Amino acid sequence: MGELWIHQYRPRTLKAVPQEGIAKLDAFVRNFSKQKKRAMLLYGPSGTCKSCAVHALAQDLGWEIIEVNASDTRNEEQIHERLGNAIKQHSLFFPGKIILVDEIDGLSGTADRGGVPTIVELIAQTRFPVILTAQDPWDKKFSTLRSKSVMVEFPAIQADAIAAVMQDICSKENISVDSTALKTLARRSGGDLRSAINDLQIVAHGKAITQDSIALLGERNKLEQIEQALVKVFKNSDPALALGAFDNTDTDVDEIFLWLEHNLAKEYTNPDDRARAYDILSKADVFRGRIRRWQHWRFLSHIFELLTAGIAVAKDKRSTSPPKYEQSKRLLTIWMANMKYNKRKNIAQKLADATHSSSRKTIQHTLPWLQAAIKSKPEQAQQIAKELDLDDEELTWLVTH
Repeated sequence: MGELWIHQYRPRTLKAVPQEGIAKLDAFVRNFSKQKKRAMLLYGPSGTCKSCAVHALAQDLGWEIIEVNASDTRNEEQIHERLGNAIKQHSLFFPGKIILVDEIDGLSGTADRGGVPTIVELIAQTRFPVILTAQDPWDKKFSTLRSKSVMVEFPAIQADAIAAVMQDICSKENISVDSTALKTLARRSGGDLRSAINDLQIVAHGKAITQDSIALLGERNKLEQIEQALVKVFKNSDPALALGAFDNTDTDVDEIFLWLEHNLAKEYTNPDDRARAYDILSKADVFRGRIRRWQHWRFLSHIFELLTAGIAVAKDKRSTSPPKYEQSKRLLTIWMANMKYNKRKNIAQKLADATHSSSRKTIQHTLPWLQAAIKSKPEQAQQIAKELDLDDEELTWLVTH
């Protein structure tokens, strides 16, 4: 097959990266000497161009890039060996340098003892911009890293943008492509550009891409498959077909509950159908509660029978309206609440470090006292923020809550 297209057609300039966050990355690196924080944390799902954006920027600037993968460089000794001198010494052959610590999610467990604190220590000492990447940066172990870094999200890439990239590749490879097939390939990638390009190279082996060639690919467990599973439940009355609706998804049972609950009322417009379906959903929730309380995992099969075949046969007549299923906003609400809570935890941790106390006691006693003190004497807010190394968002939270 020759060279992989994900390497051959990797963005060579930052402008070619289909992410809005590249503007913040560019400004951070170019104006690094003026930055209060010495690191930037790029986070988002796999295949969203986090590391390739850093490489493209280094190429734009003509700078050296020192890259380590946290999954391979895991503990204090290994990290110091790879980065200790790099963060202090100027490059011999380049005008500047970027330090890339990729996939910090790989740091976990006792084998990585000292890994995160060492990275935090090196960030404090660095003369050059440090860029970290992660898929999920909200783990408690990364709280200090988050407080020391500028956070920039690289979300899943839109299907239209993925299709445009693949169309460009097809043009360069002289591949005949059906536009509908290309859009299907883009949508099924679930926002992962890297996997979309890999799939494109597989189906383009015959120098032509059609819907038939895409059908040969195995299904990828992404968001689109959740919607397809809902079609098998809501638009079908055959329990045998509905039973396997969620077999090819990578969605856990709790999220399936949310999808069904959120879309059921819009799909089952007949009051009797809706009542029966919600009754079945409630029975499935009873089994879920028994699993949580008593760990009786044998009930899981009953849950899926109710969520699939049970809801499918609850209706007298299926709706003929086109499926337009939406994800529940409840997870977003929970996420936003967690973000506010994390901000409070980050402030409390800084205050605990300054007062040599536990973060739990700080949240209970010291933080409320500090908030009251700032409200009574707002002119001291900036001085307190400087003492605790609070960023603008943390100071705003402290003043307004």
